[in-house]
Amino acid sequence: MIDTYHRRGIYPLALPSGLGVEAAGEVVAVGDGVSTLAVGDRVASLGPDLGAYATARIYPAASLFKLPDAISDEIAAAAILKGCTAEFLIERCAHVEAGMPVLVHAAAGGVGLLLVQWLKHLGATVIGTVSTQAKAQAALAAGADHVIDYSTTAVAPEVRALTGGEGVRVTFDGVGMDTWEASLDATGRRGLIVSYGNSSAPVTGVGLGQLAQKGSLFCTRPTLYHYYADPAERAAGAARVWDLIADGTLDVTIGQTYPLGEVARAHADLEARRTTGSTVLVV
Repeated sequence: MIDTYHRRGIYPLALPSGLGVEAAGEVVAVGDGVSTLAVGDRVASLGPDLGAYATARIYPAASLFKLPDAISDEIAAAAILKGCTAEFLIERCAHVEAGMPVLVHAAAGGVGLLLVQWLKHLGATVIGTVSTQAKAQAALAAGADHVIDYSTTAVAPEVRALTGGEGVRVTFDGVGMDTWEASLDATGRRGLIVSYGNSSAPVTGVGLGQLAQKGSLFCTRPTLYHYYADPAERAAGAARVWDLIADGTLDVTIGQTYPLGEVARAHADLEARRTTGSTVLVV
């Protein structure tokens, strides 16, 4: 979804600008002084440099990750940004532990499916929200313990019922304005709301007093690149993602692919929530 945020101006860009953050491919040339990469290496990037919507482009060597043999280009393109997002959200931002009840909005989306699988790997109790029965089945197949179809069921009361009235310890909210009130009401006393996306619209006009009224809640609005700024953190985070994919803990779902020339249709489908899993553009 981050590509749609850039296009819509939710994340402002200096214009003119390209689009596209995550990509995977093969190194065809290296500049003078580059010793960490060689022609023929398979690599992936999660940005922050834009311009992945291209048949070829120049990247700083430091922004590229070498791919293990077990990870295909398609899986890398589908998973590097979303997988690293799941890694930092769960393990370094929220510090989720076994036994915690956790709410994941948009649980059948690209990040959502990885969050569900990762959380179950850690032993959390996962409650997911979705918009259709087909997406409910996808979230359940990923390991969600409970799934709420928000088109027919009010989310917060159902979450409270599922948790004995206590609410969840952590809410992962990548939707934004449309789910903000539900996140507030579903998160238990002294729980944490991790607002990491704006697929509906940005959350605005929030009074801090609401957090006190709802149970002395914590709320954070984290950004991937603040957690992947240090080279050692970048390397360790990506390695964790590749390891969990390679050992089968994470099953990366590529729900749909589009030719690069049909990127407008891909954006429209994403924004209309007509997609499941990850979307890949193919050159």
